Amino acid sequence: MHVTALEIPGLVLMEPKVFGDARGFFFESFNQSAFDAAAGAHYEFVQDNHSRSVRGVLRGLHYQIAPKAQGKLVRVVQGAVFDVAVDIRRDSPTLGRWVGVELSADNKRQIFIPPGFAHGFMVLSDSAEFLYKTTDYWSPPHERCIAWNDPALGISWPLTEAPTLSPKDAQGTSFAQAELY
Repeated sequence: MHVTALEIPGLVLMEPKVFGDARGFFFESFNQSAFDAAAGAHYEFVQDNHSRSVRGVLRGLHYQIAPKAQGKLVRVVQGAVFDVAVDIRRDSPTLGRWVGVELSADNKRQIFIPPGFAHGFMVLSDSAEFLYKTTDYWSPPHERCIAWNDPALGISWPLTEAPTLSPKDAQGTSFAQAELY
């Protein structure tokens, strides 16, 4: 596995070693020891989630507050997305900064997003299937959403038209009013 620390400390891009031939391919999508080394700490995953979305859907920017904050290991198994993580750690020198990376079934990249980040993605292909492991269970009372288009964040989404949002995501709070980690 090739590991790249992204511009914001804590965010890690992981690219597996893929073995392919005329029959198809094989790669190890998760190995606890290799993950711990890449993340620089041990995280226990307790829940796997799988979503499917069509072109132009934007989900996020989601996070959970303490004591149910979640880390996420995310990847795409069909299609392509533009994936974004925003630093919401109040004592971080990179508070409010974001990183965006294309994840796709073709590039097989994964990003680890530790607790203390808001997360979202936008579908670039006709459809996309998105998998993510979480370090804590979904907890509706602790769930929060920051507006995907908050000018204070200045996220450069690769938009060609207005995104399709859920009612919850359309009502995201401003970064200035968000509960930080």
